[in-house]
Amino acid sequence: MPADEPAAAPPTLRQRRRAAATQEILDAAESHITEHGAAALSLRAVARSLGMTVQALYHYFPSRDDLVTALVTKAYDDLADAVRAAVDAGTGDDPALPRLVAAAEGYRRWAITHPERFRLLYGTPLRYYTAPVEGPTTQAMRRMSAVFEREMFDGFTATQLAAADTPALSPSLRAHLAQLPPSGLGDLPPPATALLMSAWGHMHGLVVLEVFGHTSFLGDHQAEIFRMAMRNMFEDVRGRVPVAERATATDPHPHTCEA
Repeated sequence: MPADEPAAAPPTLRQRRRAAATQEILDAAESHITEHGAAALSLRAVARSLGMTVQALYHYFPSRDDLVTALVTKAYDDLADAVRAAVDAGTGDDPALPRLVAAAEGYRRWAITHPERFRLLYGTPLRYYTAPVEGPTTQAMRRMSAVFEREMFDGFTATQLAAADTPALSPSLRAHLAQLPPSGLGDLPPPATALLMSAWGHMHGLVVLEVFGHTSFLGDHQAEIFRMAMRNMFEDVRGRVPVAERATATDPHPHTCEA
């Protein structure tokens, strides 16, 4: 911190109390979702569990949508933390395991450990709720997806990613992918974006099937099937990006993305 930049003032007692109360409400709402499901979320029930009135709860969350937005944002943040932790923990019992596969397994573990919160993110949309455009839920989702983007394409240049072997993309799809915001997937060339979204759908689809009980016939072997699928997916996507002979003068740095 520069010497002439004043230190941030510590939060006041009122701010600390409000932050503690807000966190207590979120914890109670998460417990309610875990027990009853996201569709049954009730401000009245959350308030009752805390011994407060709905009117008092409105001082912290003026509407049900505000509470849902906070819950979705926190769920995405917690999921992103789980994915990052899985990557940071390394490959465990398999030194050859790609970091992307470790990230995918962190995603799966969080989902099956917190199935109701996962359903809040990816299950049937809550009636009458619309997430704010470019709001905190969108930003939280992008922070998580950035981890997968980095682990999928780290080490490749933009030139390599633009030359990825994909089925011919229609001009309209290329134009659409090219105009995505840089804070989302807009910093990737269209072929890389198409590959990433396809891989994401593969990974997420397997997790959804497991969370919703559709692969229970596999029993304890679900994790093994998932790892095999993620290895194959990773090798397929990486194999579609051409190996660079050398970095060009206009594109000397490998592709990186912020987590």
